[in-house]
Amino acid sequence: MNEKFAELGSPRRVWAIAAVHGDVERLVTLHDHIASRFQVRDRLVYLGNYLGVESRDNAAVMEELLVFRSALMCKTGVEASDIVYLRGPAEEAWQRLLRLQFAPLPHQTLEKLLASGVESYLRLYGVSVTDTRSVARAGSLAITRWTNHLRALQRTAPGQEKLSFTMRRAAFANPSVDGKRTLFVPASFDPTRSLDDQGEALWWTAAPFRVTGRALGTYNRVVRGFDSVNGGADLDDLAVTLDGGCGRGGPLVCGCFTPSGKLIELVVTGGRGSLEALPYEREAANDFQYAEEKKAKQSAAVPGVIQFSEQRRALSA
Repeated sequence: MNEKFAELGSPRRVWAIAAVHGDVERLVTLHDHIASRFQVRDRLVYLGNYLGVESRDNAAVMEELLVFRSALMCKTGVEASDIVYLRGPAEEAWQRLLRLQFAPLPHQTLEKLLASGVESYLRLYGVSVTDTRSVARAGSLAITRWTNHLRALQRTAPGQEKLSFTMRRAAFANPSVDGKRTLFVPASFDPTRSLDDQGEALWWTAAPFRVTGRALGTYNRVVRGFDSVNGGADLDDLAVTLDGGCGRGGPLVCGCFTPSGKLIELVVTGGRGSLEALPYEREAANDFQYAEEKKAKQSAAVPGVIQFSEQRRALSA
């Protein structure tokens, strides 16, 4: 098992969900749609940044992620490896906070982690940012006791520590006929480096998000779920941004891709249960797989969604 990257194999389709940022209402609506469409050999990839610093629903988001996974796996033929979670900048910041005692300058490191959204995890576990700042200046022994306390809080929340352990840095499908892969990343990508050498570039970089140079010969497409400058979704290039600003006033966006990187469907989820799912005609119109899907789409209707919602409630009870 690859502990850094999720290998998606040769999927039929890949559903990629952008940063949620604590908006559980939009996430539930999107989950209901995906449940009615998800089929054997599909993959579901969450691109990170699940919680929001200003959100009051972070606990509900974590519960929804766990319950939906259990419900989706009740479908015949769906396996645990079909559902992948990436570590976004906030999740990476949380992991680094748990190792804060090893940082050369803990108080400075903490400020960088707070800028990356780690406060959302402190809020999730009821931890004061002020107290955390005080501990960061108190010495390595005090910091170690504090991080052990944080780990214990995560451990007592059902399923959350295990979920954290399953998160990967990136995900990719097997090479297509041209030998290229489709790559899914949380927030960024350095086209001058190999995947193994990306390091912090998957979460933090000042470079533009582009597929250029050596990456052109390796990837059909690189898809990310979070844009730190909130520039909106960008779908028309080899580098795709799905971040519609969810949790910051915008919709939650999900893209459905073929293994070769074609965007065949775009799902945009607004507030109060509104959802719009449209074929991305520019790339889907001439795709045989999309044509077959369009024929079968009539059978996936509201009753299936209602049935799944009832199943979700039963699992969470």
